[in-house]
Amino acid sequence: MFYFDWTYILIIPGLLLGLWAQHRVQSAYQQYSRVATRLGRPASEIAADLLRRNGNDVVRVGRVSGQMTDHYDPGKEVLNLSEGVYGSASVAALGIAAHEAGHAMQKMDGYAPLKLRTAAVPVVNIGSTASTPLFVLGLIMSWQPLVYIGIALFSLSVVFSLITLPVEFDASKRAIRMLTEGGYITENERGGVKAVLNAAALTYVAAAVTSIMSLLRLLLIARSRDRD
Repeated sequence: MFYFDWTYILIIPGLLLGLWAQHRVQSAYQQYSRVATRLGRPASEIAADLLRRNGNDVVRVGRVSGQMTDHYDPGKEVLNLSEGVYGSASVAALGIAAHEAGHAMQKMDGYAPLKLRTAAVPVVNIGSTASTPLFVLGLIMSWQPLVYIGIALFSLSVVFSLITLPVEFDASKRAIRMLTEGGYITENERGGVKAVLNAAALTYVAAAVTSIMSLLRLLLIARSRDRD
């Protein structure tokens, strides 16, 4: 007999928002990766300049394979730029590189949400790995304490996604400010940078919404088992 679990409906808004966010990112990136900046300097050089101008002589700029795999590694103090960004002088590349430089500046400034997110990574990794098996095992064994342990572990990833939001928004804010104050971009280029970074930020919002709705779904399932 087919059984429809209506709680799956709760996940749909996050999934739809995630698909829309990915479309926005790809669209903005493709559009502004074809627009060259006035300076015409590679994003890697601009990122290094931004760091030096703001007193950060520790972080080095490196290259990493893949597309849109750009990230700042706080442990190794490396700002990794993807192949499509590292040597590009486009508005999109400049925005992405500056955003990662913003993360590096967050660490130098002791930005609290970044410190909290970095410290939470090991715990969240363990929790996200163990949460689903424990939750399912608790349902199979009809042992509610194990079900709620699984939910508690999953909630760590929800908290992590919420902590990530101010970290990403602040990095983008820093990126635009550094580029503007340093005279690296024109007013029109500034609009393109904001479009790319705003689209990228939306993916983190979608991830947070999906996590929250998934947690609500698990809680509803657990409550329904309580009543059985």
